[in-house]
Amino acid sequence: MKHYQAVIISDLHLGTKDSKADEFIEFIDKHPTDLLIMNGDIVDAWALNRGSKWKKSHTKVISKLLHLSNKTQVIWIRGNHDEFIEEFMGSNFGGVEFKENYILSLNNGTKYFVFHGDIIDVFITKYKWIAKIGSVGYDLALWLNRQYNKYRRWKGLPYQSISKKIKAGVKQATNYINDFEETAVKMAEKEGCDGVICGHIHQPCKRLVNNHIYLNSGDWVENMSAILINKDSEIKLYEK
Repeated sequence: MKHYQAVIISDLHLGTKDSKADEFIEFIDKHPTDLLIMNGDIVDAWALNRGSKWKKSHTKVISKLLHLSNKTQVIWIRGNHDEFIEEFMGSNFGGVEFKENYILSLNNGTKYFVFHGDIIDVFITKYKWIAKIGSVGYDLALWLNRQYNKYRRWKGLPYQSISKKIKAGVKQATNYINDFEETAVKMAEKEGCDGVICGHIHQPCKRLVNNHIYLNSGDWVENMSAILINKDSEIKLYEK
């Protein structure tokens, strides 16, 4: 089994029906690493406040992270949905380090600025109430996904995401993602880094933006995606 230099995952949204908790644990078991970065929105406090139910499988993920931290460096970066961890910034809990952001230095000397991404989202920083309305709309899209894919399973058809198709077909969403990527890269430049790693927008990506590497770990709700970095500092975008 390959042992990785670093694994970066974001947007598990534990506390929601669509979080793939069991699949996440299976993934972690199959991808041992020296450093695990949980890059924000690991727990969805917004959904829990709206009445979403916490499952036993979600507790197992937290237990898994605490257990891993005994032998693996585990960093939990604050996201907008798990902003409740803000009071723990700079401290450790059971071996898990809580941080606002992190500079990842790889074995080959390259550096990456790691942050969740919400701080460059105008709807989060200035209009949080709009973001929360959007979160409810996303919940609705995921509910439609569940119903639609029950029918597809009954027909023997593979899973298909409605919300991903909607986002891909909306020009404003495409423009927003492009602006997000360029702004994220500018933040990495200011930090003297070769690239940036973020999450937040649930769009797994690895590409060159303004001569810097832009990486997005995507999410563990629809895409079940992550970033894998091996001992030779080769970076792979994992998508299930």
